[in-house]
Amino acid sequence: MKKIAILYVVIISTSLFAQTETSKISSMPGAFSRMGFGARGMGMANAMSAITDGNISSYYNPALSAFQEGNSFQTSYSVLSLDRSLNFLNFTKKFQFGSRDNLEFQRTAGISIGIINSGVSNIEERNSSGEKTGDISTSENQFFFGLSNRFSKKFAVGVNFKFYYYSLYEEISSTSLGFDVGALYMIDENFTVSAMISDINSKYKWDTTDLWGSGGRNSQERFSLLKKVGLSYWSKESKIKAAIELESSNAETNFLRVGVEYNIFQELFIRGGVDKMNISNTEFPARPSAGFSYVFQRGSIKFSVDYAFIVDPYAPQDQHIVGVNFIF
Repeated sequence: MKKIAILYVVIISTSLFAQTETSKISSMPGAFSRMGFGARGMGMANAMSAITDGNISSYYNPALSAFQEGNSFQTSYSVLSLDRSLNFLNFTKKFQFGSRDNLEFQRTAGISIGIINSGVSNIEERNSSGEKTGDISTSENQFFFGLSNRFSKKFAVGVNFKFYYYSLYEEISSTSLGFDVGALYMIDENFTVSAMISDINSKYKWDTTDLWGSGGRNSQERFSLLKKVGLSYWSKESKIKAAIELESSNAETNFLRVGVEYNIFQELFIRGGVDKMNISNTEFPARPSAGFSYVFQRGSIKFSVDYAFIVDPYAPQDQHIVGVNFIF
C-alpha cells in the first residue's frame, strides 16, 4: 500500500507545480521556487532583477538588498487551484557604514531573509485494491539569506544562501543547500543592468530504503541552473518603470520576460507584464500578469496592499496573489 501511496504523491505533487513551467525544466526539482516571489514581483512578470526601489527581495537578485530604503517586511498569500498552496515572507534591511567617499555616496550593505512555502493537499491515499485509505499532503520550502554590498554609487554585488526542505511522504524527505550570486550596475539615473546565476549546487537526495527496505534506493536530483541578465528603465517625469529580462538554463530553456509599473498618482501603482516567453520553443504559452499596489503613509511607516493576477495556462483556474508590505 505504501508503494502505491508514495507513487501517487510523487506524480501528483511534482506535476501540479511543474505544470506552471514548460519544456524540460518542468521535470526538474524546485519548480515551486521558479514561480516568482510576492504580489509585486509576480504582477510585473518577475522581471525584477534590476528594479532597485520599493519593496525589495534578494530572491530576484542578491545584489538588490543594499538599495532598500529603510526596512522592508512583506508577506503574500496565493490563491491557486488543484489544492496547491504558495506563500511568501521576506524582510530586507540596508546598513550604512564608513565615511563618505564623496558628497553623494556612502557605502551601504544589505541583508534579505525570506521563506517560500508551497504544498499540495488533499491527495488521496489508496491501497493496492484502489480503496481510499486517507488524505495526505506534501510540503516544499525554501529558506534564503542574502547579503549584498554596494561598492560604489553605481555597482553592487550579492550572494544568497538557500536551504531547501521537502517533506514528500511520511519519513521520506530531503534537504539541500545552494546559493545564488548576482551583480547590479546603474548606468545612469534612468538605466540599470543586472546579472545573476541561481541555484548553484542545489539538489535533492532521496533515500527510500527505510520505507521499501531492499526495494528502496538512493537517488539524486539536481535543480536546473539559471542564468539571468536584466535591464530596467525608470523615468521620474513619466512615473514609469519598465524592465526586460532574459533567463537561460541548463534544461535547454530560454525565457524572455517584460514588466511595466506606472504610478498613476501618489498612492496607486499599477503594473503588468508577460512571463515565460520561450524564445527557443514557441509551442508553449507565455504567462501574462497584472496587478496593483495602494500605499498608505502613517508617520514614518509606509504600508501597502498588493495584488497580482497571473494567467495559468496549465490549470483550470488562474492565480491570485494578495500581499501586504511595510517600509519603516
